[in-house]
Amino acid sequence: MKQYSSLYFIGAGGIGMSALVRYFLAKGYRVAGYDRTSSPLTEALQSEGLEIVYDESVDLIPDYCRDPKTTLVVYTPAIPATHAGLVYFREHGFKVVKRAELLGLITQSSKGLCFSGTHGKTTTSSMAAHIFHESPIGCNAFLGGILRNYNSNLILSDHSPFTVIEADEYDRSFHWLHPYMAVVTATDPDHLDIYGTEEAYLESFAHFTSLIQPGGCLVIKKGIKLVPRVQEGVKVYTYSARDGGDFHADNIRVGNGTILFDFVAPDGVVTDVELGVPVDINIENAVAAMAIARLNGVADDDMRRAMASFKGAKRRFEFWVKRDDRVMIDDYAHHPDELKASIRSVRALYPGRKLTVIFQPHLYSRTRDFAPQFAEALSMADQVILLDIYPARELPIPGVTSQLIFDRITCRDKELCLREKLLERIKECNFDILLTMGAGDIDRLLPEIASIVEAK
Repeated sequence: MKQYSSLYFIGAGGIGMSALVRYFLAKGYRVAGYDRTSSPLTEALQSEGLEIVYDESVDLIPDYCRDPKTTLVVYTPAIPATHAGLVYFREHGFKVVKRAELLGLITQSSKGLCFSGTHGKTTTSSMAAHIFHESPIGCNAFLGGILRNYNSNLILSDHSPFTVIEADEYDRSFHWLHPYMAVVTATDPDHLDIYGTEEAYLESFAHFTSLIQPGGCLVIKKGIKLVPRVQEGVKVYTYSARDGGDFHADNIRVGNGTILFDFVAPDGVVTDVELGVPVDINIENAVAAMAIARLNGVADDDMRRAMASFKGAKRRFEFWVKRDDRVMIDDYAHHPDELKASIRSVRALYPGRKLTVIFQPHLYSRTRDFAPQFAEALSMADQVILLDIYPARELPIPGVTSQLIFDRITCRDKELCLREKLLERIKECNFDILLTMGAGDIDRLLPEIASIVEAK
């Protein structure tokens, strides 16, 4: 990196990319970039020093980013190969790298603690980063969500050797990393538009485990299908919430809006751990995060204090309205298993209450591959409002619409709704418990939805 004085990010407003933007701004680099649309996150980055445009035209690339000797170009896989800026940089001899490759360079020069898995990795890595940050050990962290404790997806340390990274399996991006330790939370098949088969998906995770450096550790969810392929000198530990393993929870107590448990490790027990975000799935996430912290010397009291003060990542089971008579929760869930976990968590918190789910499917390919499973998950709600598909990086697939899911939903109170009609529809409804889910752009509507719900 020493030869570069500036970086240009194509897709700068993505969660993962924005953390890198902030990192290099903090390190004193000149940083510019492109994104398709403005958002609160891009506006925040702009105020922090990013020069950003929302038009592909190469004429808008700043002069200080036009020398291949001094500018590194970083892009996200969501950007099409035909993007005018990407084509320009490639044709003019610039070094062009994926976001994950840049993270790989960073993990080479630090002790990378890499959190992977179909789901759970954002919350688990965020918990771990918070634990380390709240201890004298500290960490740097590049996270897949905005931590509400810091209002950022980046944590910096001027002394810590550790870097916490959310390791993204999409298009095998995590193969660029050089983990000192790694966590695998789940390997339920996803991104089959990239991998094709479950076997190929599992093979990708197996390869990821082979990248862990000798002397390091793998912490893997007990019972998942993955067969690790670690190098000699890498220790393997298992974890779970309630199913045993080297690290697990015991003496779980749920009530009065709190969750307490004892964290059991091979070498001892941390008693009375309280979850700052008291959702059942977070017991499992906390066990994995605390396992990594314990393996790297974080003290029991520091872990206990950090878990109680952890506020969660935005869009990870985030409360927007919390009153006795109505509740609104938002969650980034976009895989069937994530939907099931979120709905179960709401049911556990609010037994006997009417649950309305608004879901925006993400990707044509994921809808095609998992339509029956999505329908099964959504059928656990009392009422479903199903939006049209958010395409992200994809072109439409003939015959693939939200109707594929809708026709299979078994709850009686269900409807299809266009995103642009949603706010008007919400004004017509009275909600008890409202859960919004999806990885598309439904988050742009959350402030307005919350205002409507709050005003009823």
